[in-house]
Amino acid sequence: MALVLSPPKTVLLAVHVATAADVDSLIWLAAHHSSILRPELLLRILLTYLPETLRSSAYVPFLHQVNAGEYEPPSDVIIDHTAVDSLTDDQAARKVKKLGLVTLSWPEAPEDVAEDPLSLFLIRRAYKVDEGARLLSQLPELVIPFLDHSPSIRTWTISILLPFVRRSIEFYNESLPITLEEFSRLEDDDAVDLLLAQSASTPEAYENIGRDLKGIVGPWLYNEKRWPARGRDGKKPSEDSPLEHHNLCPGFERVLEWLTAQALSSWKVAVGGIEQWDGPGDVDLGGYGNMWLDDAEQEYLEHRYARAALASAYLIPEPSADALKGAYSILAKITDMMDYDPITNLQMAASMLAPCPELCQSEILSPKNTTYMRNDLLGESNVLTTPSKLTLDMLHATILSAFILSRAGVPCSIRMAGELALLDNEHEQKEVFLKFMRAVSNRGPKTDDSYWAKARNEILWLRDWGAEEALGDQASTAKGGVFRLLKKESIEIEFLKALLSNSPEYSLARSLYEDGLDLPLPVNIVQDIVIASAMNAYDNASNPNRTRGGVKKCDDILYAFPKSIDASLPETKRIDALLRATHELSEYRLVLKQGEPFTPVVLRVHSDPISIVGKVLEQNPTSYTNIQDMLEIGFNMVKASLTVRDKHGHPALSPEDEPVQLSIAEKRITALCIDAALAEHDFETAYSYVVSRLSQIAEAVHSPSKPGSGPKKMVDEWSWKAALNAGKHKRTSKSTRPTHLGTASGNLEIRHLEQRIECLSTALRIAPPSTLQEILNTFRRCEEELETAIKAEEAEEDAWDTAGDLKSPRKAIPGEFVPGPKVQRGPVSAARAAEDAPLSLFDLARAVAPSAQKNLGGLASFQRFGQARGGGKVGTESDASSGGIGGALGGGFGGFLGGGLGGGSSDAGSAQGEEGDDGRPKARKRDQLRDAAMGTLVSGVGWLVGAPPLDRSHERE
Repeated sequence: MALVLSPPKTVLLAVHVATAADVDSLIWLAAHHSSILRPELLLRILLTYLPETLRSSAYVPFLHQVNAGEYEPPSDVIIDHTAVDSLTDDQAARKVKKLGLVTLSWPEAPEDVAEDPLSLFLIRRAYKVDEGARLLSQLPELVIPFLDHSPSIRTWTISILLPFVRRSIEFYNESLPITLEEFSRLEDDDAVDLLLAQSASTPEAYENIGRDLKGIVGPWLYNEKRWPARGRDGKKPSEDSPLEHHNLCPGFERVLEWLTAQALSSWKVAVGGIEQWDGPGDVDLGGYGNMWLDDAEQEYLEHRYARAALASAYLIPEPSADALKGAYSILAKITDMMDYDPITNLQMAASMLAPCPELCQSEILSPKNTTYMRNDLLGESNVLTTPSKLTLDMLHATILSAFILSRAGVPCSIRMAGELALLDNEHEQKEVFLKFMRAVSNRGPKTDDSYWAKARNEILWLRDWGAEEALGDQASTAKGGVFRLLKKESIEIEFLKALLSNSPEYSLARSLYEDGLDLPLPVNIVQDIVIASAMNAYDNASNPNRTRGGVKKCDDILYAFPKSIDASLPETKRIDALLRATHELSEYRLVLKQGEPFTPVVLRVHSDPISIVGKVLEQNPTSYTNIQDMLEIGFNMVKASLTVRDKHGHPALSPEDEPVQLSIAEKRITALCIDAALAEHDFETAYSYVVSRLSQIAEAVHSPSKPGSGPKKMVDEWSWKAALNAGKHKRTSKSTRPTHLGTASGNLEIRHLEQRIECLSTALRIAPPSTLQEILNTFRRCEEELETAIKAEEAEEDAWDTAGDLKSPRKAIPGEFVPGPKVQRGPVSAARAAEDAPLSLFDLARAVAPSAQKNLGGLASFQRFGQARGGGKVGTESDASSGGIGGALGGGFGGFLGGGLGGGSSDAGSAQGEEGDDGRPKARKRDQLRDAAMGTLVSGVGWLVGAPPLDRSHERE
């Protein structure tokens, strides 16, 4: 039995059961009071009073009945009408007016559903459920059953509800800060930023960027209001108004802008998005619909997508291998999308280094296009991001260049590589090239020739992107390459330097630069590089041994190019001498600075390399005995041009200077060895060096040559000092004893004094005039010591003889030889001679030389001088023992003045030696030595007066 209610009470009861979420009672009321509860009124009651928390499935069937106008009330429903029984009709009517039922329409409602109450209800109900209860999961259950009810419901569900629900609860568990209704009113830029905010927030999200673009952004674009260029009728512009001139889909453009922006800040997002998303046609609408793009729109949007992809590749700032591989994957994606031949992976492409002949001759490589690397990358006027075979080749070459440089250790982004190729900046290209060469030298397996061959191929490809290989004679017109402004010869020079500096094997260098048919460098340049590399290896050596380290490398480099580096070249000889000297020094302990062991470069830059020999002698005991080794070191220093340099410190030894420098080295080192021997109390060795070496090599020239007579000879300031030092040396308990005496005196003191006199005699002969007085003083003191020692020895001998006669008195035997009076032996005291000399020998010689040469009569003073000193007579021989220094000097001066003058001569003195027991004269060794020293002294003074040497050959005869 039907319940009889007035219309106001019926409405109030329907509101009451709707508020209580009693859908069954509402259906019963709608079925029995359909004339009052019309569909629109029912929907308004539901929209206003049905609780938002009620599950959609509880009232969706009722909505279908409302839409159909046919109700199926449950048979067991009992209506509780007590809520309105107490009301009069007037009261009920007044309450109905105060219900405040919400209208179904709203200002932003789709125009095509203005007359469709159910569509309006569904949309507004979804907004209320989200705003009131935030039960987004219930909304699909509400609207999906009505997708076929109207296109607007489908469009709204796909473009508004689906992206909002996926963004909020399906893909990311994060409630958005706005409601569904607010989202529906967002501008395109704000909506895209909101939908993709989480897509770049975490590293894990990178893998899902494609999903978000397909499942969130793609559905969001499924809305006519995103396509304003179509017009209100939904049609695209006419052919007279191309798509390029219209902002066909601002929302899609905003997505592309967002994608390229990610390339700068989070390149993995951009790479992941392009790898995982195929563009405008690749959408996930959840099965609720299909994208409606015609061919022209699809082509245009794919064109825009490809441009954005190319722009993203150029914008990736990171030069890491992963970033460059990501950019290369973008290139591969667009190449495939545009139906070009597929490209290999980046590693293989870097190995193949395919040439780009068309690119290298195109105008795309104009420097004016550099601005497109940074600005307006999505603009239609940008020639670098316009999808075409040429621009793909450009991106390919640029990525490959950046990859080769970065892999070698020179970080280079894609944009940097592109700017290197486009800009006319030789300085920047050279700077990057040199960094690349250093990186190649420091990172690779240095013993692998294939590594170096590959590096050279990469360098040459980077120069012109393979244009020379592909274009041949036309390669000069090529414009590409990150090193395109560098001359090929310069590149080859630097590569050869790196190869020689780092590779221990030189077969590759020899095959490329010496044995090949088409040599990349002239022979003279190869020579310069090889020599410079050899010296560089030498300078970086730490061990002076020629068979190890850098010195060995220097040696190996020098002789690795037999066709280019002739052993007869002066520079080759110079380096070889340097290596010999260095190696010889390696056999000795040598520290030039405290705590710093000797290194080869110290020898090459030392201001006085010969002094290093002195350091060796100081730090290596008895090394002076290896005098020949020391001389060889010095000679090699000279031949290495270490002793003569120009003002810039470069070797400057001329062939004319070499003999002089060799002589200087010989004299200096001999003197150093003599001093070292004396320092170690080895007078015997020092003496042997003086008499055997200084007498032969010390040819001092104390004045410059006459004009035009040749270069000035060096003054020997070392030999005479060494001889003088030896002459000054006195025996001590530490002195080395002689190993054999020969014919010398058995008295070690007398023998030592005799040797000192010989040394001083040598010093007198080779010393400069200003030093002779000092040497003479030493000579005089030494002679006095010798005279004292001789007298002491004679006294000892006489005492011994006397003691023997007393012990064994012997009678004279008839016919027995009886010795005569004993001859006075030994020189007169040098001290007394010195007292008689009012002038020095040289003052006297200079004073009398002019007159002596003009007139023999002027020699009387010399005769008297000789008689006074030697006790001899003019033209007669006198006893050498009584003549002393005066006799020797008189005879000597007479000799070099050309006259047979002088008192006692050294030869006469030796002839007048003591007699033996048989009555024959017997010259003793010390007398001969003393007379020889005197003869040497006066002969050495001869140059002062310009006299020729005395010819005594007739006397010897």
